Amino acid sequence: MANYKGPGLGAKAFPPTGALLLAAATWGVMWYPYRLLARAGLPGLPATVGTYAVALVLGLLVWGRGLARPVCPSGQGGWLIAMALSGALCNTGYVLATLSGPVMRVMLLFYLAPLWTVGLSRWLLGERLSRAGWGVVALSLAGAVVMLWRPELGWPWPARWEEWMGLGCGFCFALSNVLSRKVARVPVQNRSLALFAAVLLVGLGALALPAGLFPGGTVSPLTPALGLGVLGVGAAILLANGAVQYGMALTPANRAIVIMLTELVFAALGAWFLAGEGLAAREWLGGALVALASLLSARAEPAREEGA
Repeated sequence: MANYKGPGLGAKAFPPTGALLLAAATWGVMWYPYRLLARAGLPGLPATVGTYAVALVLGLLVWGRGLARPVCPSGQGGWLIAMALSGALCNTGYVLATLSGPVMRVMLLFYLAPLWTVGLSRWLLGERLSRAGWGVVALSLAGAVVMLWRPELGWPWPARWEEWMGLGCGFCFALSNVLSRKVARVPVQNRSLALFAAVLLVGLGALALPAGLFPGGTVSPLTPALGLGVLGVGAAILLANGAVQYGMALTPANRAIVIMLTELVFAALGAWFLAGEGLAAREWLGGALVALASLLSARAEPAREEGA
């Protein structure tokens, strides 16, 4: 399973690590176009539904004729559904949590994901971390804590529902990434489309909840500029998710989650370049630790247990 490359997606054509870094860079700056959409009258949850609907339609247009048959190999259907739903809960829940909760605490709890990955990859994939691998995971977590933690935040233990949701989204993020490797025999495009459809279902379900349960804001009438923005973000989601699904299928789960933590670095650089937000010494130090962990992530290459 680990050697499956997918149709026309050999690792020599594009390194899996490069795909994960591309995805991390895209997600790291994705907050900015969503902020612009909110300013234009399309707040977080409706924007999520709209952009993932665009990603699904674009994916069907780009991949529709070339979708692999069968869509899901025998024995992989349940794992594919679990991967898509966990990814959808992660994406939708993260938006809801950051809209209404303390963003820094939500992010700090979310980025405990490498800890969940260690246990999930051992259980579902039979991947066992070496001592060096544990060191790399610890280094990446230390970098995240240095970047995100403030004394006034207290210990990273959930105290509100938004914080519990951030913690749960981090678990779902780890589970979705591990399951992406579990369903590596399912082609990249099929996995991506399943995820987009699941996000739509979960997002529409959240929108159907009683008004006032989650902050939503007023949706403005669609304008050409707003439509182009939704189209552009949807295309970026298509690219990023395709890269994630490709990279995750070919990279050990614990190594992949360390690489994906570089999203924090790209987010900080994006805030500096796009929004003019200054970077304090702790952001530079934390970013350097995360980047170093990513460079050393090959040491997180696990041993496979017998029968896994």
